[in-house]
Amino acid sequence: MTTEKRIALLSWKDASKRLGSGTASILPVGAGAKQHGFHLPLGTDQIQAEFFASKLAEFMDGLVWPTVVYGHYPAFTRYAGNSSLSQSTFGRVIGELASAILEQANGPLIVLNTGVSTSAPIAAAIAQLNEGARVRRIDIYTGPKFCAAVRDFASQDHCAHADEVETSIMLALAPSLVDMALATGPPLSSNIGAGPLSPVDDGSPNLAPSGSLGRPELASAKKGGLFVQAILDDLFAMKFES
Repeated sequence: MTTEKRIALLSWKDASKRLGSGTASILPVGAGAKQHGFHLPLGTDQIQAEFFASKLAEFMDGLVWPTVVYGHYPAFTRYAGNSSLSQSTFGRVIGELASAILEQANGPLIVLNTGVSTSAPIAAAIAQLNEGARVRRIDIYTGPKFCAAVRDFASQDHCAHADEVETSIMLALAPSLVDMALATGPPLSSNIGAGPLSPVDDGSPNLAPSGSLGRPELASAKKGGLFVQAILDDLFAMKFES
């Protein structure tokens, strides 16, 4: 019989046995409400976080905790449906969740992060933990095999947001949620500066009417499959020790 990997579906007694046995805990972090252009759902990051967390849990027989769907996403606050916590609030949330997990788990804790602006607050929160040595932060889009796949198969110059790469990944994971007829974004040479992107401010250097940065129209499910496999290869090559 397959062992359940989602802690939400276990009783507290069964969870206690698993956590006490040294099972690794995986805490996915992925926005449940963050703009991803006209063509992708607001929950794009959550979908990816939960997919990769489940695959990692299968590979290492780990236990997946409920996804942290609210985070620090200041660049997207001017788009409808978005949510963002302050950096300090988000850092405290991660720190308190990690502490609670470590108190009851004998194994390592893996924080699986899908964001860019969430990376630094997660790192700072982990550094303040008494048992921070048992915690590993993984930014899933920074692995060597994934970066190599982007260089080899993407047509645009770099990873951006709701672009060719991210749209391709979603075409591989959840094609029914992608509307390629609406896939559009500014050219990669756009002079994007600091501060929030804007869907309507013509005077802003951060004008991004669709919210996409890059070339989502270049995406394909075939490329997405290559990117997904590269991320999985990076995850499976890592060592996780308590």
